[in-house]
Amino acid sequence: MTIRTQEEIVTQVWALRANRGDIFGFREEVLVEALDLDHARQVIAPRHPGEWNQRVDHETHARDYLRFAIGKILDHRGSSASRSVDKLSELAWLLGRDDVVAAMEHAGYTMYGAPKVKAFAGGFGWPFHDDLDGDDGLALARMAEGQQCDPQGCERGCAD
Repeated sequence: MTIRTQEEIVTQVWALRANRGDIFGFREEVLVEALDLDHARQVIAPRHPGEWNQRVDHETHARDYLRFAIGKILDHRGSSASRSVDKLSELAWLLGRDDVVAAMEHAGYTMYGAPKVKAFAGGFGWPFHDDLDGDDGLALARMAEGQQCDPQGCERGCAD
């Protein structure tokens, strides 16, 4: 998988800041972790290198974060689910998958971002609800279609 260059990542951080497209810094967090210390110093000012943590395996991080995001959707966690969508979108960009970013932008944000997360998983060819057991798999599939998790009614907050 192709990862963006350090210079592209720094430029993306500055663009997010200039456009105020990342008010809470969730997208920037993904990007800054992808930078080496020299490039990170261009966008942040760590007091000393011991405070710096660089992530190098972005594909594994994206797979793990996908599972985390699915959990937030199933748990009906509005803010956490929204943050997960932002981070997954930035991970797709970081991994050079502009097609996945576009698919996520095109998908609606209903049911805690389930359609967007499904677009992310599908774009990479990774499981979305296939590896979930029973009711969770059915609930997630329904939510990704913009429907409430339970056809009999949801007690946790989602609605058609």
